[in-house]
Amino acid sequence: MMAAAADGLGSIAIDTTQLNMSVTDPTAWATAMNNLGMVPVGLAGQQLVSDSICVPGFDPSLNMMTGITPINPMIPGMGLVPPPPPTDMSVVKEIIHCKSCTLFPPNPNLPPPSTRERPPGCKTVFVGGLPENATEEIIQEVFEQCGDITAIRKSKKNFCHIRFAEEFMVDKAIYLSGYRMRLGSSTDKKDSGRLHVDFAQARDDFYEWECKQRMLAREERHRRKLEEDRLRPPSPPAIMHYSEHEATLLAEKLKDDSKFSEAITVLLTWIERGEVNRRSANQFYSMVQSANSHVRRLMNEKANHEQEMEQAKENFKDALTGILTQSLAAQAYALKEENDSLRWQLDAYRNEVELLKQEKGQLFRTEENLTKDQQLQFLQQTMQGMQQQLLTIQEELKNKKSELEQAKEEQNHTQALLKVLQEQLKSAKELAETNGHSHEDANEINVLTVALVNQDRENNTEKRTQGLKSEKEALLIGIISTFLHVHPFGANIEYLWSYMQQLDSKISANEIEMLLMRLPRMFKQEFTGVGATLEKRWKFCAFEGIKTT
Repeated sequence: MMAAAADGLGSIAIDTTQLNMSVTDPTAWATAMNNLGMVPVGLAGQQLVSDSICVPGFDPSLNMMTGITPINPMIPGMGLVPPPPPTDMSVVKEIIHCKSCTLFPPNPNLPPPSTRERPPGCKTVFVGGLPENATEEIIQEVFEQCGDITAIRKSKKNFCHIRFAEEFMVDKAIYLSGYRMRLGSSTDKKDSGRLHVDFAQARDDFYEWECKQRMLAREERHRRKLEEDRLRPPSPPAIMHYSEHEATLLAEKLKDDSKFSEAITVLLTWIERGEVNRRSANQFYSMVQSANSHVRRLMNEKANHEQEMEQAKENFKDALTGILTQSLAAQAYALKEENDSLRWQLDAYRNEVELLKQEKGQLFRTEENLTKDQQLQFLQQTMQGMQQQLLTIQEELKNKKSELEQAKEEQNHTQALLKVLQEQLKSAKELAETNGHSHEDANEINVLTVALVNQDRENNTEKRTQGLKSEKEALLIGIISTFLHVHPFGANIEYLWSYMQQLDSKISANEIEMLLMRLPRMFKQEFTGVGATLEKRWKFCAFEGIKTT
């Protein structure tokens, strides 16, 4: 059936099984493929054409020189074949309504319909599975949506061949493959069918494609020829043949400086050609002599020019050295002074570095020296602490001496008061005895005298103990008491001072130590450790003082 249908189509379609039939112009086909750098496709029963038939001298690797790649018609996106849709995108087909029929999409879960390999320059498609009642007008109504249709060849069976105006329209027609076509609203089997659209191999499409390839090959040859002509170096000017007239003109040119190079090339060419013979020997000899004299003169002029150049260089060098010496004399003197000052600074820095090395000696000291230095530092710190303690003890001694003097004065004062009171008591007793007062009055007088004496003593003791100067000292005593109470083993003055400095940054360690020494009943001082680890700590002892009192 397929063979009969192919015979009825005329020259449009080529049956897929008849691959051994002759092509319209196989030589042109092979030539176009070879010129594009592609391997010619062999047909069954047809031998490939040799390279001698192709375009002579055509280099398929010309793109490496010119940078232009030969056009492959099967490459998508080059204009002959449109780019295929991306494979990762799922195409959703919809129902297509026409005037006389309706196209229903296939099941999306089914695999896409298979197609044959696309022939070069394909503009014709094979449409199978048409309804039996489908007419050529209905087919044109359905497929004219894909593009302009140039020819439709319908078979008596349920298939046809459609030829479009452009190649990209074939892809739109392939999109309809798999649709189920129904004429009107009829449910008859003759009015429905499932379409199968595939590429078709037509002679006209192949011929047009061959013509395009020939045109592209001609354009490529023309472009390459233009490129070769542009890159070819220019040919030298033609040299005339020897004659007596030309020889006399050449002899005149050899004497001219502006035309000497051109004339000497002509002379050498004549000699290489073998134009020298017995008749022209004298003329050539005279021309060679004139050329030799001219060359000698040029060599002498060159030597003179070189001597003048050397003399000019020496003069320029002398002038430049003079200018440089004059301009750089002051700068050299300034640089010398600056160099001297820098040298003196360097010596001073070296001396300072040596002194620092001698003072510290950290680079050449051994571990024993380091331990000795540490012990010395500890001893110095302890000595400083002892000196501070001695100073504080001296101050305490001075305060105690002053307190003792005050106590002596108060004692003398109390003794004098006691004497006065005793005399008053005696006189009072005598008056009582004489006046006849009772013994109870005498006892009251004794009690009053004792109370006065005790009050006097208490006033004296209050005067001796120095009170707190301000509210700040009372606050400090409270904070120190709570801090030392939390530390039952005591704390050194540096630890206590670091804690107090967080509260008051202006307070000093000496102020804290003087405040602690002023209150011996609340705070006491103890020494812990031996030798270098000797440490002085303060403890809170107010509760012990209350128990003893």
